[in-house]
Amino acid sequence: MRNIIFAIVLFVIASCSSSSDKASVDRVVDEPVKELKYGLEIDKYDVEPGQVKKGDFFGSIMEDFGVGANQVQRILKASEEVFDAKKIKLGSNYEIWREKDSSGTPAFFIYQLDNLSCAVVALKDSLYAKIHQKEVVPVLKRAQATISTSLWNDVQKAGIPVVMALKLSDVYDCTIDFFGLQNGDSFDVMYEELVSEGEYVGLGKIYYAEFTHAGKVYNAIRFNAGENSSVFWNEKGESMKKAFLKAPLNFTRISSRFTYARKHPVLKIVRPHTGVDYAAPSGTPVVALGDGVVTHRGWAGGGGNTIKIKHPGNYVTSYMHLKGYAKGIVKGSRVTRGQLIGYVGSTGLSTGPHLDFRVYKNGKPIDPLKMESPSVEPVSKEDMPAFQAQMERYKFQMDSLGTMGHLYRYLDILK
Repeated sequence: MRNIIFAIVLFVIASCSSSSDKASVDRVVDEPVKELKYGLEIDKYDVEPGQVKKGDFFGSIMEDFGVGANQVQRILKASEEVFDAKKIKLGSNYEIWREKDSSGTPAFFIYQLDNLSCAVVALKDSLYAKIHQKEVVPVLKRAQATISTSLWNDVQKAGIPVVMALKLSDVYDCTIDFFGLQNGDSFDVMYEELVSEGEYVGLGKIYYAEFTHAGKVYNAIRFNAGENSSVFWNEKGESMKKAFLKAPLNFTRISSRFTYARKHPVLKIVRPHTGVDYAAPSGTPVVALGDGVVTHRGWAGGGGNTIKIKHPGNYVTSYMHLKGYAKGIVKGSRVTRGQLIGYVGSTGLSTGPHLDFRVYKNGKPIDPLKMESPSVEPVSKEDMPAFQAQMERYKFQMDSLGTMGHLYRYLDILK
């Protein structure tokens, strides 16, 4: 009998527990989902957008919405450590969130700091300010374009974010001369597009690229090889970063090439020109071709303002006819590849603004356009299997994107 009673008690407890659990689940399911923006419940407020106009300041904007001067001072005091509302800028966007009732009391001031963050300032009750960061979702995409005019123009025509041109230039800066691109050159790239609240907000990482130039395909594979500083490698595991850049500036055209028989445009005599003249507007930045030490910074006769840099491997580079020098560049300065050293000018024996650029190997001049840049350390033998697996994974993803349009980037796929 005792066992029967015990069993009945257990059944009743279980039934009650089950009913209680069901009721709890029902309550959770029936509870409406609150839509939030900037961490605030949208349904409770009416939103009025605005833009800071000439002559506007925080107090005047608040006055337009009925917030008194005393309250403005309390708001400024409460928010100053997080957001200085007195420094709002002309043209910046903001929103006023009003209570959704008959009073329409202003409750929050939302000020757009940039495309990914804003300041949220409480205007009533507990006064405070906080910085809200939008959630950014990386979307894996594929982009392709063929060159007909220039990388920059053709990227835009293909509907690709123009910053892609800069990113590709950085990846291939030691491999491809982007001012020597040919009609019919093309690229195919897999990359992240950053999206926030359904809108494009920027370009993320490039993972894999194939750039076809003059009939040759140049692959670039992102791979972290431990302590090695290089990020991109070709299919053989060789670094995309060489010891030297392809050119020390962004130029408009090559006005004179390496030759031992050129008629000098000023002296009107035939003599060697053992360098390359890059025509560019006066003031165009000139950068160091590679890491090294400045051995000369000053006037050099017909070369005008000149900088010479000694590099590892018995290389010396020379930059002539400069308009001026970058801050901190003196004899003995250590410079890194791509560091600003001066500006294009027309000093010395020159008929117009250009850079006369020269390279010496073991004391002898060599043609900068034919120079083979030394490579940095390749992917190690230990890392090679992981590198090859990563490359194949990227190629598979690239093919998938070709048929599916785009995929969300799951970290376990692309790590």
